[in-house]
Amino acid sequence: MTTRSQTANPAVKRSTTSTAAKRAATPAAGKTVRNLARLNHMKNVETGQFISWYKMGFVDRIRTIRSGVPAQRVGELSSVMDMPKEALMDSLGLSRATVNRKVQRKEMLSPEESERVMGMQALIGQVQAMIDADSAPDFDAAKWLASWIAAPLPALGGATPASFMDTVEGQKHIGNLLDMAQSGAYA
Repeated sequence: MTTRSQTANPAVKRSTTSTAAKRAATPAAGKTVRNLARLNHMKNVETGQFISWYKMGFVDRIRTIRSGVPAQRVGELSSVMDMPKEALMDSLGLSRATVNRKVQRKEMLSPEESERVMGMQALIGQVQAMIDADSAPDFDAAKWLASWIAAPLPALGGATPASFMDTVEGQKHIGNLLDMAQSGAYA
């Protein structure tokens, strides 16, 4: 194992070590590898989290909605979906000022706001549940959903699914469209 003093002193490593090996031995490279491992772990955790939101029982769902979800979840969700935070808040009918204030104060969202955020998480979980992870290991359900909800659909009269995400009934209808797409009843 290379110590910090060895990487700081180039004379210690000059003999036969390649440039790539030197880079890999630096603390920064080690940090990068750890960050990549952490991101991969987070992706797996997020995958499980979204599926668990989708499969969550009625009583647990209501309890979570009433308790509220942390306001920073909106930013986390926008990052996972690779969707601008403002676009996500607009589609969920969330006030930017309110969400930003609650994030700064580390507050929970209201039950109404929480329900819309949880609905989006459940839709990501629904898409993940539809796709077999073994057959499509690189499929990113969150990014796919972000792209899909932004496109106009004939089944919605040319409207985008995102325009229905601000209500629970709208989210249920979008979930039904995903079910129909999976079964082949809707293309």
